[in-house]
Amino acid sequence: MTRADADSWDLASSVGATATMVAAARAIASREPDALIDDPFADPLVRAVGVDFFTRLVDGEFSETDDDGATQLITTVMAVRTRFFDDFFLDATAAGIRQAVILASGLDARAFRLAWPAGTVVYEIDQPKVIEFKDSTMAAIGAEPTATRRAVSVDLRDDWPAALRANGFDDTAPTAWSAEGLLVYLPPEAQDRLFDDIARVSAPGSRLATEYHPDAGASMGQRAEAFRERWQKHGFDMNLADLFYPGERNPVVEYLTEHGWQVTARNRPEMFTEYGRHFPDDENLTPMRGSLAVTAIRQ
Repeated sequence: MTRADADSWDLASSVGATATMVAAARAIASREPDALIDDPFADPLVRAVGVDFFTRLVDGEFSETDDDGATQLITTVMAVRTRFFDDFFLDATAAGIRQAVILASGLDARAFRLAWPAGTVVYEIDQPKVIEFKDSTMAAIGAEPTATRRAVSVDLRDDWPAALRANGFDDTAPTAWSAEGLLVYLPPEAQDRLFDDIARVSAPGSRLATEYHPDAGASMGQRAEAFRERWQKHGFDMNLADLFYPGERNPVVEYLTEHGWQVTARNRPEMFTEYGRHFPDDENLTPMRGSLAVTAIRQ
């Protein structure tokens, strides 16, 4: 389904389906012998969404020969990405931050699985259908948050800072922000607006973690099309490339630096090495090498 300015979704369609795909990858990664992550909620959340392809994926029905290793690659990429954001939040709370915001939270279960210090408040922002589904599913399986969790049902295209404040957010206290797997689903100007909004409600000492994919529209679109061709035979026919917004974007590192953040960035092979993994030496994956894991501190 091609994007539109006022589109909406649940976890089985459009952008929501990508959240389910990522949760499926986390479920698989959590079962690996030398697992980088432990997400016991990913599997039941994926099954509750009820998309047959994703259920079969977490059941291990697709071998590397079935999809030319696409599932294993995505699983490792998502495991590394998840661990990066896990460590970001744990480092932020170790530094004394007690307020966290997960933007476009999807099926993120960090409010339930990370060891948050006492007094931490975790805000999750996403579309109402997504929040409603996760709330009901986590309640049904008896999941209890490990921090004070406040779910905020609001579209990021609306006045989400106001909705955040209405739910108790304190813009005078340092905050740890995550924008994980989000930027490519925003138009270029909305990416800038998101960072501007974050900056406006971030007290000094606030931290931000995100990703940046140079040439996102072209390189990620090509990879998405390649994965689609491999997965079509298993019944998954969504073209992920249709969900990305094209157009020239402001590089995240430079933009944040110019707007009062102290920024650090590492490319994907560096992140793989940090977590004991090797990024494949495949020229077809060259566009993915330049993807950056970005952290920033508000000055």
